[in-house]
Amino acid sequence: MIDLETIVGDAKASFSAALTPADLENAKALFLGKTGRVTELMKGMAQLSVDEKKSRGAAINLSKQAIEAALNDRRQELADAELQKQLKSEALDVSLPGRQHTQGGLHPVSLTMERIEAIFGSMGFDVAQGPEIETDWFNFTALNTPEDHPARSMHDTFYVEGGTESAPNLLRTHTSPMQIRYAVQHVKKHRATIDAGHTMPEIRVIAPGRTYRVDSDATHSPMFHQCEGLWIGENVSFKDLKFVFTDFCRTFFESDDLVLRFRPSFFPFTEPSAEIDIQFQTGPLAGGWLEVAGSGQVHPNVVRNMGLDPEKYIGFAFGMGPDRLTMLRYGVSDLRLFFDGDVRFLSQFQS
Repeated sequence: MIDLETIVGDAKASFSAALTPADLENAKALFLGKTGRVTELMKGMAQLSVDEKKSRGAAINLSKQAIEAALNDRRQELADAELQKQLKSEALDVSLPGRQHTQGGLHPVSLTMERIEAIFGSMGFDVAQGPEIETDWFNFTALNTPEDHPARSMHDTFYVEGGTESAPNLLRTHTSPMQIRYAVQHVKKHRATIDAGHTMPEIRVIAPGRTYRVDSDATHSPMFHQCEGLWIGENVSFKDLKFVFTDFCRTFFESDDLVLRFRPSFFPFTEPSAEIDIQFQTGPLAGGWLEVAGSGQVHPNVVRNMGLDPEKYIGFAFGMGPDRLTMLRYGVSDLRLFFDGDVRFLSQFQS
């Protein structure tokens, strides 16, 4: 009959010889696996008498427990050895000088937003901020956008909880709602002047901020930035729009030979409407036309929703994408780089 002490000794020797966890598991299988030596002894007990089964079974169980204890001890030894190896490889030389912490800076899109605000601020425009979760009224209805407009579709707009079925809440699709919000507050502030028949101070404002649409590719993102501009007064014309935006673009890109083109288009909240394209005469972008903004004369219905008489007050609005302006200014070809958080990319824009 096989000596149990011999099996235990062989198991301990095999475990000690195992240099890796994988080797140890292979050694375990030789003794405690489905066809292991101890397992085979357990199977052979079926041929023994009842008294022999009791004594033999107890002896085999003691041997099995000894083998398992030796196995666990070796597992711990290998784990400790691996930990020591890792600690040694990752040891720090505390006598070395510390790593220099570089100074952080603004994101390139934030730099662009600051630049836009500074340029329009020099022209007398206020800067307005508003909620990113908007109501259907401010985002669509007040801006003369009908209920059957594609932008109201769930495929184009992120609707959120809150509101009602007839007046749902949503993540704003543009910063144009600030046209209405700012104008309503401005009219309220100067109501006495208006009711007295005097000229209301002009509305001149830009509204930069984050907006959201169901869109994502190299030049579009579900979250992006927009800057809305509005100028309302008694004698504000398309000529003023052309002058203001031309001056802005030439200042922003620091290029006096920049050419603008106003291309007829359609927007529900302006009439007439135009896309604004720019063309560089020199440099790496010279030659082609690049779309940078949408614009137009504010629609009479929108003026009414501001609480003003469209027969007396007139003006223009425009909406541009700071993300696209940032791409053009710094020569970035993929919009998604702005949202990856890669320090190697972002550090290029720090002065």
